[in-house]
Parts: sequence; C-alpha cells; structure tokens
Amino acid sequence: MLAAELRRDRVLVNAVCPGWVATDMGGPGGRPVAEGAASVVWGVTLPDDGPTGGFFRDGRRVPW
Repeated sequence: MLAAELRRDRVLVNAVCPGWVATDMGGPGGRPVAEGAASVVWGVTLPDDGPTGGFFRDGRRVPW
C-alpha cells in the first residue's frame, strides 16, 4: 500500500532480506556478512525507475 501511495513521488518501497548471515546474532554457518550486506545495498541504490512494492533477496524478487 505504501509503495502504491508513494509511486507518484518516485519513492520506492521494498523489503530486502539479507539472508542468514554469520554474525553474533545469526551464529556460525550463515553466509558471509559482505554477501548479506550486498543484498541490502542493492535495494538502497536502485535507480528511480527500479522495482517497488516487492520483497527481494540478492536482487531477485521473492514470492510472498
């Protein structure tokens, strides 16, 4: 709903999952922090005409 409301203002609204990341909270066995962070950086550096209203991981849409 927020994505639709802000579309005319060219504000993108998305959710981005970094995945299971090997941090103090995530514990051992997760993916490297740089990989999880890259997923989030992708979302915050989208161009003005990028996707909006979606859920993404590693730059790919995740069904929800």
